[in-house]
Order: sequence, then C-alpha cells, then structure tokens
Amino acid sequence: MTGQPLLSVRDLEVTYPRGRRYAPLTALSHIDLDVDEGQTVSVVGESGSGKSTLGNAILGMVAPTGGTISFAGEPITHAGRAQRRALTRQIQVVFQDPFGSLNPARTIGQTLEEPLLAHQSLTRRQRAGRVAAALERVGLSGADAARHPASFSGGQRQRIAIARALVPEPRLLVCDEAVSALDLSIQAQVLNLLRSLQRELRLALLFITHDMAVVKHISDRVAVLCHGQLMETGSGPDVTERPRHPCTRLLIAAAPVPDPAAQRLRQVAAPPLGTDTAPRTGCPFRPRCAYAASVCEQPLPRHTVSSGVVACHRYAELPGGTVR
Repeated sequence: MTGQPLLSVRDLEVTYPRGRRYAPLTALSHIDLDVDEGQTVSVVGESGSGKSTLGNAILGMVAPTGGTISFAGEPITHAGRAQRRALTRQIQVVFQDPFGSLNPARTIGQTLEEPLLAHQSLTRRQRAGRVAAALERVGLSGADAARHPASFSGGQRQRIAIARALVPEPRLLVCDEAVSALDLSIQAQVLNLLRSLQRELRLALLFITHDMAVVKHISDRVAVLCHGQLMETGSGPDVTERPRHPCTRLLIAAAPVPDPAAQRLRQVAAPPLGTDTAPRTGCPFRPRCAYAASVCEQPLPRHTVSSGVVACHRYAELPGGTVR
C-alpha cells in the first residue's frame, strides 16, 4: 500500500433535474470514499440508495454537482474526453446483466479485441494472444474467441465480461451488481474468480451490491448507503459482524440464512419497514428505524469508530453484538 489511495472521493454530490415544478433530486450527498491498490471496497444499500450513481460518477457517466474524485493522485471529477479515454485503460467496469452486456452479433474475440484497437498499437497476432490469455485467465479457452455470446451460459458470459474488462490491464475494476443476476452456485464461482484475479493482478475492486452475504465474502472495507448518504463505513468484519447503524442491521437481517428458525427470529426482530420516503432533514433512515427519536431529526453526525465512521445519533445506545 502507498500513502495515498488509488481512488479518492471527497464530499461528492450528484443531483438530477426534475423539471421546473420540482426541486432537483439529490442522488448522492457528501460522500467520502477511498479505495487502496489491491483492496476490495463494497458499496452496499437498497435499490435507490445511490450505489450505481456513485459508480457512474467515478466512471464519468454522470457529472457530479459537487465534491472531487481523484485517481492515482490526479483529479478526474470533470475529466475531458482525452483524459477520460486514457482513464478507460486504468478503470474498467463489469455490469450486472451478462446477457445484455455483450453484442450478440460479434464474436467473443471481436468484443475483447475492441479496447486493444482503441488504445494500443498491437499486431493482429499480439491482439489475438492478449484475448486468448484473458479468456484463459477467467477459466475459459482461447478457442472460445471464435464463438458468439448465444453459445455460452450466463455464468460463462459474466466470465467473458470480466475478461473484457481485464484486457486493457486496469488498476481498478468497478463491479456494478456483477453477480446478482447469477444463480447462487455460479455467484460463488465468480466471486472466487474475482478474488483470485485480485491477488494475481493487484487489482482494486469497487464492488456495488445490495447483498450483505456477498459483501461478507469479498470485502476488505464496506460503505453503507441510504438515500444517497453514508450511514456507516468500516472494515468488512466490523460492518458485517458488528454493525452499528440500524440501516446496516436491517440489510443484514434481510439476507437469508440456511437455518429456517434463525431466519424467522431475524425477521421478527427486524424493525418495521414503514415508509421508504426519505425526510428532508436529519437521518434518511428515520421513518423506518425502530430506534428513531427526536434527536434523529438533527443533521447526521459522523462518529469515528474502530475502523470507520457511523452516522447515527443513537448508535452507542443500541443493543450490541452480532446480527445473526
């Protein structure tokens, strides 16, 4: 690890206009996040929490309205076309849908070769060698380059999407719900593949997901979002085994466990869902929180804890221990 993070996000804000009659929608507010080289940072939250917006802002697909994003010490918040083109060699993405992310009319080889044509002056033989090596690295055969996406299963297509992301030899891989469309057994295989590639290539992973079971398996650090605000950050074990924020506890309780009796107990103990509309001030999780009090109407605090921060007025009063 070096002194500065590979990716640094500071005070990031993203808003979307909603026409003249409505105020802009704040998708992200005051987000701070670091990703070190070779580290996996998971961003977790429910649908609409701002996870994908954060990934899109880092990738340059959404323009921030405030704050800064830096990569390898260089500001990229408002990167121009030339800088963003150069960044695609160092920051790649794996999307959720393995069926929609590959062009059905092109062979796998043509798809994987495209970033090499865009960025590097290589001969046809050299490009073919890089494509074959990328496919073999994800557990497929170099001969698969001649086949079309329709001849592969969903798990194999996601491996191909990972291979495509690896071809430019990036330093950071953004995985946006990269395993949520796969069967559980295939999920485990793809997660193990990502961990193996990370160790081999010293990749940094920004893993965007709603699944706390996946977070527990893969994360070095975790950031929990609710309605575009950070609720809790910390090491993987701290957040998944000793959650401090009620929002994190609810996410963990929503993840199924193999013991039916334990699952029923967790559902009974979970706070009521209430409304999913975030209040304009105070904690955005307040309407759904079993521990909400009048103090929760105040601006969110940032309490420093053992391995991160927690944005909860009452976290020290809540029952401790592991959520099982």
